[in-house]
Amino acid sequence: MSAASLMDPNPTVLKPTDIISTAAEYIMQHRYRSLPVVDEDGCYMGVFGVNCLLRLVLPRAAIMEQGLESVPFIHESLTDLHQRLREVENEPITICMRSEIETVPPDHPMVETLLILYRTKTSIPVVEPGSCKLLGMVSYWDVGEKILSA
Repeated sequence: MSAASLMDPNPTVLKPTDIISTAAEYIMQHRYRSLPVVDEDGCYMGVFGVNCLLRLVLPRAAIMEQGLESVPFIHESLTDLHQRLREVENEPITICMRSEIETVPPDHPMVETLLILYRTKTSIPVVEPGSCKLLGMVSYWDVGEKILSA
């Protein structure tokens, strides 16, 4: 068995021109952890996920490189967080898209694919060898469904 046997061949995808509010809506509505980003030719570019949304709403002092390790003195409300999200809701998703996510070809061995999923703790893009075409995504949910129905 291979990555192709585990993947969702029709994942919801984002375009690099999509805006933060669109991505947030997809993520919250379907409880996705991340979504692949593809260009107009279906070429995989990276992923946009919930960690980006958290980074966008957290106070800057909490997420700075070499910043604070603890922030119990910062008192924020949900309204404050919502306001921060509104400030960036029309920005393109590329402001915090992750492109370093490991990809696998469709014939990648199943157990090795599961090990990558376990180690990286994020969905795995399945990309056509020799090109950048996204063929599907392997997520915890896809794997769980396939194991339970075996």
